[in-house]
Amino acid sequence: MIIVLKHEASQAEIEHVVERIKAAGLAVHVSQGKERTIIGAIGDEALLRNLPLDTFPGVENVMPILKPYKLVSREFRKESTVIDIGGVKIGGGQLQVIAGPCSIENKESLVDTAKQVQAAGANILRGGAFKPRTSPYDFQGLGIEGLKYLAAAKKATGLPVISELMDPRDIELMCEYVDIIQIGARNMQNFRLLTEVGKAGKPVLLKRGLSATIKELLMSAEYIAAQGNVNIMLCERGVRTFETATRNTLDLSAVPVLKEETHLPVFVDPSHAVGRWALVAPLSLAAVAVGADGLMIEVHPDPESALCDGAQSLKPKKFAALMEDIRKVAAAVGMAV
Repeated sequence: MIIVLKHEASQAEIEHVVERIKAAGLAVHVSQGKERTIIGAIGDEALLRNLPLDTFPGVENVMPILKPYKLVSREFRKESTVIDIGGVKIGGGQLQVIAGPCSIENKESLVDTAKQVQAAGANILRGGAFKPRTSPYDFQGLGIEGLKYLAAAKKATGLPVISELMDPRDIELMCEYVDIIQIGARNMQNFRLLTEVGKAGKPVLLKRGLSATIKELLMSAEYIAAQGNVNIMLCERGVRTFETATRNTLDLSAVPVLKEETHLPVFVDPSHAVGRWALVAPLSLAAVAVGADGLMIEVHPDPESALCDGAQSLKPKKFAALMEDIRKVAAAVGMAV
């Protein structure tokens, strides 16, 4: 349920509504926008049946939320969420590009790649320290050593950093080293992990699962938001279909659909979607054209020698050329880079 407060509602009136909802046994989320304060009552709305909230001082309107995902829905918050990551604004008409290697291999290579993607226009550095691989015999990442290299790259460039979390036991460690926690496709419905990440409070990039519907993606985001963390970025990275020409099928229609359904920023990862570097550029441009708030692109100085996903990685020079084209498309659709 959504309780919309009047523009002139006092803090005491807001607190009174919150206290009565909590006393009824529901959780409360308060969102203060530019014009209105909105209170979300999360739980069994039947418990509020005998509570005449629309008569409370300061209350303008009371509305049920029809979507099963409450806190992340447009019904709950009309304004698009803007997330500030160390001065990098995500959402709100500013296109952001996350770039870097799929897997961290050594300190020197990572720092050099960070400098090159920053020079080209990327504002966030990615690098995998813990790698979920289909085969147990494939490279699994450097772990804490990789996180330390990521911290060194951040120190050298000032770029915020993102890396994937796989195990709830590593949350404290990850929070020490990264600015954004990535939840990969294979863990999109790892609800224990999502709950713990929500409690941690760090910004989260949540990737769509291999065969997940948009509704399931939003319900996973709701697990995080229900713990008080709404600094969530959603990421379309392709879904599994019958098609074998590419690694996955990139669902670009998910971007405008998500923009209708949720106030959260939406990213696209064309690298993992197609698995082929030659297709990354056109799909990146298409993602910008349909309204994505950001891109996640894999960049490696020597893809032939990469320990993970070299086939889908761009060399730094190709990434720089792509950034020039991204700026043109972004300008055409009214976005800044």
